[in-house]
Amino acid sequence: MSLVAEFRHRNVFRVAAAYLVVGWLLTEVLTTILPTLGAPDWASRAVILIFAFGFLPAIVLAWFYEITPDGIKRDHEVDREHAGQRRITRRVDRITIASAVVLIILVGLFSARYAAEDGQNRVESAGTTSVAVLPFVNMSDDADNEYFSDGLTETLLHMLAQVPELKVAARTSSFAFKGQNKSVKDIARALGVAHVLEGSVQRADDRVRVTAQLIRASDGFHVWSEVYDRTLDDIFAIQDEIATKVGSALSASLLGNSGDTRLAGITTSDPDAYDMYLQARKERAKYSYGGLQAAEELLKGALLIDPDFTDAKTELAGNYLHQLETGLLDQDAAIREITAVTDRALAESPDDPVARSLSLYAAALSRAFDGDSMAIPDLVEALEAIVASAPSSLEPRILLVRAYTMLQRLEESAPLLQGALSLDPFNPTLHHELGVAYLRLERWDDARAALETSLNIEPKQPNAYTNLGVIAMQTGDGTEFVRQFMKAIDVDPRDHELPGILAIFLYQLGLTDVGDAFRERVLALSPTSEVAYQIEIQRARSLGDAEASIAAARRAVEDDIQDRRFAFGSAVRHLIRSAVRNGRIEEEMAWIDEQRPGIFDVDAAHVPQKFRGAQGVAFDAWLHTLPRAEVLRRLDVLLSAAESLGVDPTQNPETDLGILVVRGETDAAIDVALERVFSHSVASQLDWRETFAQPQFAKIVADTRVEAALRRWEEEEATLRNSVRSYFADLDASP
Repeated sequence: MSLVAEFRHRNVFRVAAAYLVVGWLLTEVLTTILPTLGAPDWASRAVILIFAFGFLPAIVLAWFYEITPDGIKRDHEVDREHAGQRRITRRVDRITIASAVVLIILVGLFSARYAAEDGQNRVESAGTTSVAVLPFVNMSDDADNEYFSDGLTETLLHMLAQVPELKVAARTSSFAFKGQNKSVKDIARALGVAHVLEGSVQRADDRVRVTAQLIRASDGFHVWSEVYDRTLDDIFAIQDEIATKVGSALSASLLGNSGDTRLAGITTSDPDAYDMYLQARKERAKYSYGGLQAAEELLKGALLIDPDFTDAKTELAGNYLHQLETGLLDQDAAIREITAVTDRALAESPDDPVARSLSLYAAALSRAFDGDSMAIPDLVEALEAIVASAPSSLEPRILLVRAYTMLQRLEESAPLLQGALSLDPFNPTLHHELGVAYLRLERWDDARAALETSLNIEPKQPNAYTNLGVIAMQTGDGTEFVRQFMKAIDVDPRDHELPGILAIFLYQLGLTDVGDAFRERVLALSPTSEVAYQIEIQRARSLGDAEASIAAARRAVEDDIQDRRFAFGSAVRHLIRSAVRNGRIEEEMAWIDEQRPGIFDVDAAHVPQKFRGAQGVAFDAWLHTLPRAEVLRRLDVLLSAAESLGVDPTQNPETDLGILVVRGETDAAIDVALERVFSHSVASQLDWRETFAQPQFAKIVADTRVEAALRRWEEEEATLRNSVRSYFADLDASP
């Protein structure tokens, strides 16, 4: 008899099934009932453990013993054909089946109850002292007046957030329900609040009618409602009145406070200035080149009307930071503008968390640019304190994530952003930032999910598309990288960097004719931008014109371009590598130093960031011109400088490989190349030929495993080139 047959003969399967079903049923019932009877927490855990540990002994006993009409007997003593024994066997089967049915019913009931109560529990967990302000509906004939009704909503959000002990759902999450036909109860459940403030605005000429009502989500009861008919000059009084009455109603009925709750509203009393401020916020929300430029002009117009408009100053400072991040402003200009505006804002409102964080951020960038190694660590400490004191303020959190990234404290960014999302779950910016944090951690699936969530909330985000493109490139799909960048260009056609990055990618693939179309776009939009210099170098290299590429790199050094996207550093690197090939190392290094004095002085007291980047690529030359001991000393200086910032350069595979090559640790370098460099897609390493052509890599390239990896990359690159060319051919052929 086979083992399976023996198990069946001895009723082991039958006992196991009965034990699992009955045990599971008892566990479900007892773990539900025990807490309600006041049993300690360990009682439920004990039930589960007893059930789990009892399974194996039950199976062993089933093998050796059998239940009979005469009691428990050893298996070999049982007459299985006896009528009484068959009745007991059938009884065990019936008990098992009945228990399974009961278990299924109970699980269904518990699941239904949980589904029904889950949303209500979310509301109750927020407490009754919580409210969401839904976007007031624009009832005006002119659809353009929508920014006005949105602005009223934002002002009310700002004012209600000042009520002590009142939780107010964040602006972006409230606005996520704009235009959706959802019930108050559903919205409150999604946002985790107990009350909803909704209303409408009807504007005609200089008259405005505002309706507002505060609703209790649990039963739809109107806690308070009002209608206001005013002239437009009274709009600020209307905002103050609505927010104060809502605050008082919530304070009296929910917080147990009596009397009026006086709240500080928007920091202007001029309707025209306020009008321009609202329009600027609407434009800035696009985060596109055109939107940021339009927002800047509107905010400046508002400040011309009302120079004391603090909110407009803070918004303008934030706008300059976004211009820096998108490449509209260079670092020096952005820092000057942010500093000037935040100084004025802080003079009027010294405790404003956004103004303080922006001011600190600009100062830290300036210090870091001048070579102060403590600039970013000091910034992190200051921003952490601001976030702790103003947890609901978004801008300080975003800036703290930026600072963590500069120090490569990547693991700390995601929890910070997840905490913000618990307060503002429908904020596309937070989902986007979380996606970028996951991207840096190479958690590709998590990054993609977060970015796609962000785009579902706000589809017109060019940066979300570009980051999806980066994920595609890193995971081996260069064609998808191109497709995502094309989407970004469609969303933000005035951004010159998007076509510039795409042109460089195409030139590196050898698709010069395709890249030229994007080059023309860059030169039309911003011919003196950093990416424009990079394009000229890459285009010449793609055409095999060495002299033109060197001339283009020299222009970048002569014009002292910024190091955005390593534009300056890559120009220096190209000059040095060309000089190595041409045997003109000392002459080229002397020329670069003449143009930018002190650029290669690793021992200077303060080394600008741009110079540190150039020093990092100078080892390609120093390995041929300096004694080995001096090369290693300079390497130690640069590594110590990075360490003082809390940065570990070896986290980057290419940098780690370069460090090992400089140190002459060939075996370790080969391991890093095979395990950390060649494990990536060639789409993200299209400059590989020039890198591995450097003389110091000769021993690495000679390894047969590395040779095989390089051949694989060459084949991948050819496949990628054909795929990208076909993509653009299909694009041109489409109507």
